[in-house]
Amino acid sequence: MAPSLATSSTLALFLLVAVSIADAATFAITNRCQYTVWPAAVPSGGGTKLDPGQTWTINVPAGTTGGRVWARTGCGFDGSGNGQCQTGDCGGKLRCTAYGAAPNTLAEFALNQWNNLDFFDISLIDGFNVPMAFLPAGSGAGCPKGGPRCATAITPQCPSELRAPGGCNNACTVFRQDRYCCTGSAANSCGPTNYSEFFKRLCPDAYSYPKDDASSTYTCPAGTNYQVVFCP
Repeated sequence: MAPSLATSSTLALFLLVAVSIADAATFAITNRCQYTVWPAAVPSGGGTKLDPGQTWTINVPAGTTGGRVWARTGCGFDGSGNGQCQTGDCGGKLRCTAYGAAPNTLAEFALNQWNNLDFFDISLIDGFNVPMAFLPAGSGAGCPKGGPRCATAITPQCPSELRAPGGCNNACTVFRQDRYCCTGSAANSCGPTNYSEFFKRLCPDAYSYPKDDASSTYTCPAGTNYQVVFCP
C-alpha cells in the first residue's frame, strides 16, 4: 500500500532534519583561562558563561558564512540575560545576535564553500582581548596547515595609543585611516604598517590587517569539526 501524503511529508521532513544535522559542524569552545569568560558565537550559538575548565558545544549548519566566535570579559548579566561586558560586548545581551565590540580576538569561519572547503582564521583586525587557538578537532586530516594559534598575551605589550580597558585595539579602530583599514584610497593598495607588524610579530598565524590573507587563511574539508580554545 502506498504511504499517505502525511506519512510521506513526515518522512521527507525527517530526512531533511537528519541531513541538516549530519552536515552541521560541531564547535567545542573551551575556557582554559584562569578567569571566567563569556563566549559568544554568531550566527549560531548566541552566548553563554564559561568558568575555567568548562566547554560549550554548538552545532553550526553547513554553508554558514560570516561566522564568528569570541570571548567576552568583565561581564555582568541579570536573570533576563541583559547586562554589559568590558570587552566583546554585543549590545548588552548574554545571547548575541550581532558581532561584538572591539577589542576582541576573533575566530572567523565560512563552512562548505568553494571546492567543498571550510575557510577559517584568527583575526586581530578588531584588536585583541584573550589568547586563542582555532583548531580542527581530532587528527585534522585533510587540513594542510592545521589551525591558527594566538597564544601570546598581547595586552600587556600593547602600544599606549592602542590600549583599551581589558584589551588592545587595532589601529583601524583607533585612527580610522584608510591605510590602517584598507578602505578608500588604500582599498587596493594597503600593506603592513608598524601597528600590524606589532600584532603579526606576536601572533604570526593571525590576521593583522585586512589584506593579510596569504599567511592567515586556513582550510579544512567540509564536514570537519573544530575546537576554539581560550588561553591555549
